[in-house]
Amino acid sequence: MEKRHSENLGEGVWAESGLGAPTDIDQLQRRIVTLEHELADKADELDERTDEREAVRAANCEMTRALNIGRTG
Repeated sequence: MEKRHSENLGEGVWAESGLGAPTDIDQLQRRIVTLEHELADKADELDERTDEREAVRAANCEMTRALNIGRTG
């Protein structure tokens, strides 16, 4: 009984120290997958917005150029 108590106490101390394996590795792995998907979605959104911003910038340059030509011509 003393040995079992000692083992239980040792396991508790080991877990509390943060050196032991997480109690629910499966749950943490599912969370990682969820976060990876969210990150990929956000990266896609950023790419879309970057493309849109570049298109607006190009259109703005064209309009500015057209206005400048109209003033000088």
